Amino acid sequence: MEQAHTSPVWRTETDSMGRVNVPLHALHGAQTQRALDNFRIGGEAMPERLIRALLLIKAAAAAANVQLGALPAAVGTAIGAACHELLTAPGLMSHFPVDVFQTGSGTSTNMNANEVLATLAARRLGEAVSANDHVNASQSSNDVLPSAIHVSAALTLERELLPALAHLASVTRDKATGLRGEVKTGRTHLMDAMPVRLDQVAGGWAAQVEQAAARLVALQPALQRLAQGGTAVGTGVNAPEGFAAHFHAELSAATGLAFAPAEDYFAAMGAQDTAVALSGALRGCAVALLKIANDLRWMNSGPLAGLGEIELPALQPGSSIMPGKVNPVIPEAVAMAAVQVVGNDAAIAMAGASGNFELNVMLPLIARNLLHSLVLLANASRALADQAMAGLTVNSARVAEMLSRNPVLATALNPLIGYARSAEIAKRAYREGRPILDVADEMTDLGRERLATLLDPLRLTGAAR
Repeated sequence: MEQAHTSPVWRTETDSMGRVNVPLHALHGAQTQRALDNFRIGGEAMPERLIRALLLIKAAAAAANVQLGALPAAVGTAIGAACHELLTAPGLMSHFPVDVFQTGSGTSTNMNANEVLATLAARRLGEAVSANDHVNASQSSNDVLPSAIHVSAALTLERELLPALAHLASVTRDKATGLRGEVKTGRTHLMDAMPVRLDQVAGGWAAQVEQAAARLVALQPALQRLAQGGTAVGTGVNAPEGFAAHFHAELSAATGLAFAPAEDYFAAMGAQDTAVALSGALRGCAVALLKIANDLRWMNSGPLAGLGEIELPALQPGSSIMPGKVNPVIPEAVAMAAVQVVGNDAAIAMAGASGNFELNVMLPLIARNLLHSLVLLANASRALADQAMAGLTVNSARVAEMLSRNPVLATALNPLIGYARSAEIAKRAYREGRPILDVADEMTDLGRERLATLLDPLRLTGAAR
């Protein structure tokens, strides 16, 4: 139903469906306003990183269209200038309020950008600029939104997450270097096991982070392949010959990343397999961070009734009722972020399965969750590095005392006296609460000096052999 102009704070715009009232000073037009009226579901606008990628795409498309004669030079230049204005001016997101939960192709967000850019370009040019015929020339929401997902994710991965993971790995390896002489009781099944050095533990954490980063790096080439040029259904209809090549050259120059056309537009538009694969790798990264966070929480537990092996930086009071209580707040926050990433991945997997013929119809949800996961992991990695790992200290006396009473050290005697005899020594040492060295000295004829060498925890970690 057409809306009537009823107030001086509104203006009337017209689209293919008729008239609609738009706020007087808004840069957007009728189609954006219809989306705002229709989609009041999540109360969350599309991510700013997605909008910025969308504007980069619009600028590159305008430049490519000018080069190919599909747009007048003055119009294309005005559109490009409007993109630059939005990307550099404050308050960008005030012009892009459309809900994440909208039409599944993201058409409302694409038209939001088209209308805002048309308004700004027209002001510069002094004549009308069409949101559809000019700003959207050689494009469709169906190739723009999949491309914007890839571009925004590629830029966030390259500029935020990978540097954050590298920082966490570096801080953790630096910490490991200073812990080489610290030997602690290892644990399997949460039960005492053979000793390990703390530099080995921290090295394992660093390796997890590095391996997670490597899996993400392996996806970068696919992520930098874009659907742009496929237009409505993958056939390239209404895009002039050479558009894709010119577009990707412009976008690559603007971003510093080497973007290229998708190997198959039908796969790039009908499915979101690369986004699903990236989300899976992000889930793997989240699982690694969750493991590290939980190790830190367990080792920090106490200070009296827990393991008490390390102390994390005291950042804030831990209780509103128990004075002096301090909690491992950063590992807890990182653990929650990791769990959220796993949840985001589950939603992306379901959304990725929602490709119907030539188009996936959950693009806004994929964009939102993918970028949310990238940013969460980047921020969590830096917090874990700077507010937990860097300030970690070892309770050396407690670690050494617990290690000296570890009956599992008897494992080192298996080759000389057998598993059964070693088990008897371990059980007696545990039962009597005595050091394994003393009990082994009483129950074998190996001699105390030799036993001290055999049961040396540092030697058993692979050092000083």
